[in-house]
Amino acid sequence: MNDAMAVLQGALSGDGDAVAGTFDAVVDRSGVVGAYDVAWCLAATMVGQEAPPGACALEFPGIDEAAYDTRWVARFVSAYANHDADTGEALFTAALADGRLSDCLLTLAGSTIATLRDRTD
Repeated sequence: MNDAMAVLQGALSGDGDAVAGTFDAVVDRSGVVGAYDVAWCLAATMVGQEAPPGACALEFPGIDEAAYDTRWVARFVSAYANHDADTGEALFTAALADGRLSDCLLTLAGSTIATLRDRTD
């Protein structure tokens, strides 16, 4: 939880290097599984208590036109909302294999902050 808070603090201040540095420190300490756990926590923060399981689609109109990291975040958060850890892990592994995980995690952090701001407005 402390790592997720550190990621959110970096994202809130617009410091992408701090966000990346926190994820790097988590990987150094806990491996890729630790980074996945932080990402899953960020997804939980975005979803909150509002979405019932199975209510979020992984595919929807226009998703294929979105940037890789944007598609990834939408699908990863949908997997969390649907209590579908297998899909979440598959998405995480695919982004890692594609060399895009860092971009995806930065977008996830920024999206989480945007969601939290929307809730307070």
